[in-house]
Amino acid sequence: MDDRQATDSPVLAHIQKLVEEEHRLFEKGTHGPSGDADLQRLSKVQVELDQCWDLLRQRRALRGSGLDPDMAQVRPAQVVENYEQ
Repeated sequence: MDDRQATDSPVLAHIQKLVEEEHRLFEKGTHGPSGDADLQRLSKVQVELDQCWDLLRQRRALRGSGLDPDMAQVRPAQVVENYEQ
């Protein structure tokens, strides 16, 4: 594992945990999440995933520019949810 992977590993581990939860929520119902609570949780998980991916991209961009990746910050949900794909 190189230094980049080591410093990003907490973010990557959290992303993996959220992806697993997202899959569990989708598998819970036959055709996706069942019930309002599952749908709300799925929505929160997906927003948090977007925030984590954004944080990881920020860290990599800072590192690539020779700056400290720890300067990256989690952006508000309203910001990351308005990015265009």
